[in-house]
Amino acid sequence: MAVNQAVPLELGTEKIGKLLMKYAGPAIIAMTASSLYNMIDSIFIGHGVGPLAIAGLAVTFPLMNLSAAFGTLVGVGASTIMSVLLGQKNYDMANKVLSNVVTLNIIIGLVFMTVALTFLDPILYFFGASDQTIVYAREYMQVILLGNVITHLYLGLNNQLRASGNPRMAMNLTIMTVILNVILAPIFIFMMNMGIRGAALATVIAQLVALAVILRYFSNSSRLLHFKKKNLKLDTRIAKDSLSIGLAPFLMNSAACLVTLFINQQLKSYSGDLAIGAYGIVNRISFLFIMINMGLNQGMQPIAGYNYGARKYSRVKEVYKKTVKYATLVAMVGFAVSIAFPHAAVSIFTSDQELIELSAKGLVLINLMLPLVGFQMVTSNLFQCLGMINKSIILSMSRQLLFLLPLLYVMPMFFDAKGIWLSFPISDFLAFLVTFIMLMALMKKLRKLNDGDDPSILGSKL
Repeated sequence: MAVNQAVPLELGTEKIGKLLMKYAGPAIIAMTASSLYNMIDSIFIGHGVGPLAIAGLAVTFPLMNLSAAFGTLVGVGASTIMSVLLGQKNYDMANKVLSNVVTLNIIIGLVFMTVALTFLDPILYFFGASDQTIVYAREYMQVILLGNVITHLYLGLNNQLRASGNPRMAMNLTIMTVILNVILAPIFIFMMNMGIRGAALATVIAQLVALAVILRYFSNSSRLLHFKKKNLKLDTRIAKDSLSIGLAPFLMNSAACLVTLFINQQLKSYSGDLAIGAYGIVNRISFLFIMINMGLNQGMQPIAGYNYGARKYSRVKEVYKKTVKYATLVAMVGFAVSIAFPHAAVSIFTSDQELIELSAKGLVLINLMLPLVGFQMVTSNLFQCLGMINKSIILSMSRQLLFLLPLLYVMPMFFDAKGIWLSFPISDFLAFLVTFIMLMALMKKLRKLNDGDDPSILGSKL
């Protein structure tokens, strides 16, 4: 037991640079693998089913984002609480949080699955499906939704693995799902002629295998953190705290759902089904770099949360600064790829020349301000780690709802379909300005705190 208890203690003593490499490295690999996981589906579907299937898959993005939103509502909030509790050495409560992740995810996952399946066709038409693409979108989502509880449990418990000092295992499980998906998807799509439904089935099976490994790990009673039958009963206080802290990423993913809905509707109106498919390809490529930065954020989260709980504020500021630096470098690489090799990047997904041209132009325009996005993401995550939920929500929502959503309607009035793509870099720049202003106010308060001081001076607490 002593060995296990010592694992999270390094968060408050080890050098920040070494810690960030240890925690963010596996998280980056895991998030990159997760992004590749989604790209693999698109690649196999694009070449194995066709360009309209790519468009049908893109139509499902809003619903997928909404499902992810409900997953992060539990997983991210609970992992943040877990990090702070470990910093406070409150292991009994940490075990309650772990078990409640299972209960909450089952409840939310079943409710979401039932509602979405009941109204699936109207939802997909509302999200931009046409009579040509609805069949592909429906076949894909029926399988994904039937496995929704599996997905929620896998992602939620994988977050707990990372927060409890097991980032390498969390990484390995994510990589395992990618490998399984790479093996199963072509078998189901090409050899068994299952089409787009085969890609979805490969995804669910891969996550089910990973979930089985996590459940076995946390069922070991000799571990510091493990499932206890009595803790599976829903604790309303833990549920409330988890959902409250997870509200920021939930709203961000919900906003992504809403924004993608409007993007699909606008693209369909101005350019047709193939433009929606083009956005689907561009989104997959851009998301690769966003996911790497999300991995950096996940690596920063337990370090910042633990040290905030332990009142070591100098370490909180140090890990934030290092994470911003690395996130900006990642975003600049994404920018360079988008500007220098747009056609080569999008050709991975399709051989259809019209779709390639639409996607390449969109990739260049969407990522014009990508170098600013890393800073915005890390800063929003910092507010979340400090328990400053309202400000984290504002920053999470500003880019998509406050700026991007209205621009999606205004810009096409002047630039037609091109205006839809241009809305992204403009909203990125405006969100950067808001984030910078709020960060300056936070840093002014943080400078007043010495290590060991009561954090109430910040005006909020976890």
